[in-house]
Amino acid sequence: METIKEKIMQMLDSGCERMILSKPDKSAEYKKIVVTHKGENYQIEKFTERQAFHENVEKEALTERLITYLMKEYRQLNGFGEGIESIFLVSKKGKLTFKQKKTANAPKADTSHNRKKQYLLEEGEVIPPLVDMGVFTAEGKIVASMYDKFRQINRFIEIIDDYIRTLNVDKLNIIDFGCGKSYLTFILYYYLTEKKNLSVEMIGLDLKKDVIEKCNRAAEKYGYKGLRFELGDINGYTAPFAVDMVVTLHACDTATDFALYNAITWNAKLIFSVPCCQHELNKQMESEQFALMTRYGIIQERFAALATDAIRANLLEYRGYKTQVMEFVDLSHTPKNLLVRGIKKHSNTAAHKKKVLEEVERMMEEYHLEPTLYKLLIKK
Repeated sequence: METIKEKIMQMLDSGCERMILSKPDKSAEYKKIVVTHKGENYQIEKFTERQAFHENVEKEALTERLITYLMKEYRQLNGFGEGIESIFLVSKKGKLTFKQKKTANAPKADTSHNRKKQYLLEEGEVIPPLVDMGVFTAEGKIVASMYDKFRQINRFIEIIDDYIRTLNVDKLNIIDFGCGKSYLTFILYYYLTEKKNLSVEMIGLDLKKDVIEKCNRAAEKYGYKGLRFELGDINGYTAPFAVDMVVTLHACDTATDFALYNAITWNAKLIFSVPCCQHELNKQMESEQFALMTRYGIIQERFAALATDAIRANLLEYRGYKTQVMEFVDLSHTPKNLLVRGIKKHSNTAAHKKKVLEEVERMMEEYHLEPTLYKLLIKK
């Protein structure tokens, strides 16, 4: 291990500006990883088939990360800088070889920060909700200080668009539970109707009367005839139409469970949920065999939140959804940064349903849990 670390440090110290991890094995989550030197730190860009995820790390952290990638997930690492190519190769038996050579053919550095990135919502469009949010000027220019928020909004639209494109439809009926001030609700409606040319009927639901009144005035102001807001509780809500898609952002604690339960019972084709305040299981959690996970309050709290969303994802799978749990840093910058995304499949095999349900029940038994969504779906 120390030899690998020495070689990686040798590569970085030789002026390496760009690194590419390739030849992933079957356990690798990403097809390719590109690392670029940015000032004093490094940017890691991780690519799936259709998406890219970014994070910035310091040199020491990068070194440890590269060791892990090479030891576990990728069989090749190429580094470029100062006319030198550093090459790491890992054999099928795990043997590592390292060499450096002079080169004039290094791949060009990523210049995406110097050119206009293509977003689903583009600068130059006059998008009224973005103007009212202060993200755009009245002429459709991005306000410099709001560029990060603009990128986050586009990321939210991209996450939804990935699944919208799998549907061959020209109309969508959507319920947005716990819509709050509804900035994303308005922007999503704009995108689906103006950019995707879909016919959309959309209802935002919230418990705050003043918020609902304000949102309905805004929808009328924007001319969004298919969008309206209603005062009501997620639990027991009756939809006025066949629901295609359910969005729930920050429905607190078990309100997310009722939102997911409604979406499942309505056979919604698409589900997008950013859970919040997962207190229920934290209050219930006990274990003798794994007491370590409940000994320290902050660890139990985080573990309970992760367990809550893992159980929810499995129960969606049990009820016929292809489910992903993905990172999503939203506009409120909260530490609740997971998004559960589900698309309705035609069927799941009996073996798969049995497996995912048993996984949930083993977790429940070990930690003495009674999750609301389980009680709604299984015990009713």
